[in-house]
Amino acid sequence: MSDNTISLWGLFSSAFLSATLLPGSSEILLAYLVASSTTSLSLLLLAATAGNTLGGFSTYWLGRFLAWRFPNKTLRREHHTALLRLQRWGSLTLLLSWVPIIGDPLCAAAGYLKLNPLLTVVLLAIGKMARYMFVIWATPVESGL
Repeated sequence: MSDNTISLWGLFSSAFLSATLLPGSSEILLAYLVASSTTSLSLLLLAATAGNTLGGFSTYWLGRFLAWRFPNKTLRREHHTALLRLQRWGSLTLLLSWVPIIGDPLCAAAGYLKLNPLLTVVLLAIGKMARYMFVIWATPVESGL
């Protein structure tokens, strides 16, 4: 395997794990690879976005499982109120799924509320790609001059 392939799989894995309930910071790895790698920026963006989107979508499915296992009637009042607020704003809140601390619960709540899976994955991808595009834009690149 080439160094570029290993870098892309490493970035994908880091982004996937960072989007689950596990702590992680794929932005740091992405910035490092942008600054020091010969891999194209579009491939780096694709690997990070795909990994993070799939990680968020796995959290969505965890929420679907929790809805099956613990239906609304077993929720504490404050949890039920939080779900009602998310339901009020709907799927568009998933554009914020990249935000630390609130992103993972948003994905899980979307699953719990059984929001449309296709719309969910599209909105997750848009939000996460926008964040990674900003990281790439903000990372200084050595020109080699």
